[in-house]
Parts: sequence; C-alpha cells; structure tokens
Amino acid sequence: MFERVRRAAGAVLAAALLLASRPPADRAPDDPAGRAMGGRQAAAHRVEHLRVKVLKTLPHDPQAFTQGLEMADATLYESTGLSGASSVRAGPPGKPPAVRVALSAPLFGEGITVLGRTLWQLTWRNRTAIERDAKTLAELRRVPYADDGWGVCLQRARHRLVTSDGSSRLTFRDPRSLAKTGEVAVTEEGRPVTELNELECVGAAVYANVLPTDRIVRIDPATGAVTASIDASGLLRDDERVPGSTLNGIAAVPGTDQFLITGKFWPRMFRVALVPA
Repeated sequence: MFERVRRAAGAVLAAALLLASRPPADRAPDDPAGRAMGGRQAAAHRVEHLRVKVLKTLPHDPQAFTQGLEMADATLYESTGLSGASSVRAGPPGKPPAVRVALSAPLFGEGITVLGRTLWQLTWRNRTAIERDAKTLAELRRVPYADDGWGVCLQRARHRLVTSDGSSRLTFRDPRSLAKTGEVAVTEEGRPVTELNELECVGAAVYANVLPTDRIVRIDPATGAVTASIDASGLLRDDERVPGSTLNGIAAVPGTDQFLITGKFWPRMFRVALVPA
C-alpha cells in the first residue's frame, strides 16, 4: 500500500512540476518578468547566502507527504497531501500527534497557517480552503478558493495571508474571506523564481521552499526580491530518499531565530539555525 502511495506521490510531483513550469494564465509566455500581472517588480538585489546548521534531529512520520508545517506556542501543526491519504495533525514536535484529522478523497491537503483560535488548510486543485478549530482541528467552514493551493502563511503585522501557487507569484489575501488583496512577482537578482511551495512568515520576511530543490529562499514581500538563498542539502542519507521525498516544510520556532524543517516522506525532522554559507 505504502509503495503505491509513493508511486502516486511521484506522479503527482511530476504533474505539479509540469504545471508550475507553465506561465500563469494572466502572464504572457514571452513576459518572464511578469509585467502583465500588474504586480510590483523587484530590482536586482544582493542575495545573502546561508546554510542550515543542524541543532537537533527529531523523528518524523515517513508516510507523511508533508505540505504544510507551522508552530504556534509549543504545538507543531502539519498538513499532509495525496488524495485519500491527506490529513492535518497537531502535537509536540518529534512526538506522535495529539490530534489528527483525515481529509476524505478527493481532497488533497496543502499548506496551513494558524490564526490564533483557528487555522486555514488549503487544498491543491479542489478549489476549496478549510477553516478549522486550532485546538481540535474540527472543520468550521469551507471557502471557495479559485487558485491551486500550495503554501500559506500569516503576516500578523500586515493582517494578511501570503499564498503561493507553484509559480513565481505570491498572492496577498484577506485572512477572513481569502479574497485577493494584491500580489507580487518573486525575483532573484532580476530573474523569476518559480515553483514557490510551502511558506513561512517571519516578521516582515517570507520564507519559501523551492520545489523540487533542497533550497529555501527568504523574500521581501514588499518588492518580491529574494534577500537570502538557504542551502538545506545533505540532511537525508541517500538510502532515506524515496520517490517524491523533496524538502517541503519550514516552521519558525517561536521565541527563537531557529526553524524546524522536514520534507515529504522524510523519516526525520531537523531543528536548525541559519548560518553563513
């Protein structure tokens, strides 16, 4: 059964990469900078090069196709994907989840973010976002979601959500209705950065996993400029890698400058600091 799930995950990843490589519908193919989107474009910006330094290794469910990861207080929230195998779970980092709720097929779980007493869970191509009780994970309501759901995080100071859809675009949304309020094209030294996946908002910055790489980028959402490129390679041994086991999951540890990172089907999770490369 698990092997079938892994093969399905590999097929899903290939399909996602194909879709992500296509320009968004509102952008002309010969307009790689995204001028047709109307978003603000970033000028070339000096990029800081960082790497992860492992501080602690924790166990992680190797059957979890991780799509969203976030910490609130001492609770780690994780959303997993694949139709018929999706879930949302919560509990102490490195421990079995205290609460776990499955998503019925055909829902395909994606990114999550916590808004105090509630959380949002996106779905991939189901055109649906689910609001849940943050303590019980019980579903409160469903909201139509016109785009593909990938990553989501909350910028508290701006009182807005930031979402990704696998393109080079970040979209800003109302945290109550999910209505679009703006967008920005993400560039690194003037070039578009595509396949932005799971997101984490930290202060004024947005961190994004870049599918299907072992790289995380730090983005200034005011301009879309990548301000740091983070190398997270070498965390898994070759014998731990399976089809579809890409890095995807970054959660800031509250009260610190550290992060928890993991990936799809990863058997381990890592508490890391970001240091100069």
